[in-house]
Amino acid sequence: MQKVVGSNPISRFFANRRFPRRRRSLPNDLPTTVALDTLGVMERSDPKRATRAAWVMGDYHRFAKQTVWEMGPVLVEACGISAGQRVLDVAAGSGNVAIRAAERGATVVASDLTPENFGAGQNEARQRGVEIEWVEADAENLPFDDGEFDVVASSFGAIFAPDHRRVADEMLRVCRPEGTIGMLNFTPEGLISEFFGALAAYAPPPPPGAEPPPLWGSEAHVRELFGERVDSLEMTRGEYVERADSPIEYRELFKATFGPVASIWASVGDDPERAAAFDDDFLAFAERANRGPAGAEAEYPYEYLLVIARKGSA
Repeated sequence: MQKVVGSNPISRFFANRRFPRRRRSLPNDLPTTVALDTLGVMERSDPKRATRAAWVMGDYHRFAKQTVWEMGPVLVEACGISAGQRVLDVAAGSGNVAIRAAERGATVVASDLTPENFGAGQNEARQRGVEIEWVEADAENLPFDDGEFDVVASSFGAIFAPDHRRVADEMLRVCRPEGTIGMLNFTPEGLISEFFGALAAYAPPPPPGAEPPPLWGSEAHVRELFGERVDSLEMTRGEYVERADSPIEYRELFKATFGPVASIWASVGDDPERAAAFDDDFLAFAERANRGPAGAEAEYPYEYLLVIARKGSA
C-alpha cells in the first residue's frame, strides 16, 4: 500500500476544518447548513465558527457508528475507568468514549467544539440508560478547573486542534494529580496520511503554525509534549478496520456523513469538472487502500497509537 507521509497534505486538509486558532467565546447561532461562500469568509475572519460550520455538515454520529465506534471501549478499558471516577471526554463528538465510560459507572462530561452533534449523542446515551453532561468546549481552552477529573480521554478528537502543545497543557491541567490521560491517535505512517493526502488538493491551506494531527501518533512527539510532567507514559500501536460494501460505498459514506469531506464536496459541487475529479481521486484512494478479499466487503485498516499517561503527584 502506498504511504504518503509528511505534514503538507495532512495539514492542508485539517487545519482550517477543525480547531483552527484559539478563541475563548464561541458563536451559538450557527445554522444547520451554511452557504459555502459564507463558510469561506468565516474561515478567514472567524475560523472557530468556520470549523463548527464544516462539522455540522453531514451526519457525524452515523459516521462514527460505521467507523470508529468500536474504539470507545478500547480506550475506556486502557484507562481503567471505573465507577465513582470523574471523566472528561475531550473532542467527544457524539460520545464514543463518554457513553462507554458512563456505562462503567463513572460521572462523565463530554466536551466538543461542535455542540450540534450532542443531540445524537444524548439520544444514544438515553437508549443505553446512562446520563452524561454535554459541554461546548475548545480542546485548546477547556472551561474546567485545575485537577477536576480523574481521567481525561480523547479518541481521535483532540489531535485535530492545531496547537498540540496547548492541548497537552490543557489535558494535563484539568487532570488531577496521579490521574490518567488516555488518547487514541492516528499515526503518520498509517492510512490516514494517504486518505487526506488524496483529498488535500481540494481544501484550503492551513493557518500559520498549525501542526498536522497524525503527529500525535508519533511516540517522540508525544514524549516531547508530555515530557517530565507525567510519571509514566505507555504507548502501544494497534489497528482497527473500517468497512463498506464497496470502495464506492466507502466514498459515499464520507461524502454524506463526515463533515470535513461533506464541506469539500459541497464546495466543488457547482463545478462539474472539479466535482468529477474529486470523485475520481477519492475512489482511486478507496480502491488502492482496500484490503478486503475479492468479492467481499471493502476493508480499510487504520493504524493508531494508544497513549496512556499517568500524571505526577506534584
